[in-house]
Amino acid sequence: MPEEPTDATGTGPSDTAILDRIAAHLARSARFADVQSRPEYAPHAVVAEYDLGYFPGGVSQASLRIRWFETDDFNIHYAEHYRTGNSWECRWDRHPNDHNAREHFHPPPNASTPGEDRDFSDEWRDILATVLTHLDERIEAFWNE
Repeated sequence: MPEEPTDATGTGPSDTAILDRIAAHLARSARFADVQSRPEYAPHAVVAEYDLGYFPGGVSQASLRIRWFETDDFNIHYAEHYRTGNSWECRWDRHPNDHNAREHFHPPPNASTPGEDRDFSDEWRDILATVLTHLDERIEAFWNE
């Protein structure tokens, strides 16, 4: 199998072992209706589709797309799409760039750039736990309005 090309941002090849572990972890969560590790349409990512029962009726899709690299750089993109055609998005990133520090967060509602500089754990499990906790709070807020 040919080696995966280096990412244009300088992040290097995908860390398929970590992506597979992330997919297995997410697949055990009731939050997700479907979890795919490196699907054909996103061969360098894990894509997790939320169970829409967690959302009010106006949400037509909610998903996480996670890319992880051998350099421990990553991109975790969350998106909600609404029946109105609007969306709400945010993104957690660690990668070389010219718009922020290497570790940063692109805030909602549109994951704008530049983002906010952040410090993340060196451990993928801690980063994923932080992201899922943030998103659980977002989802819970729908029901507390």
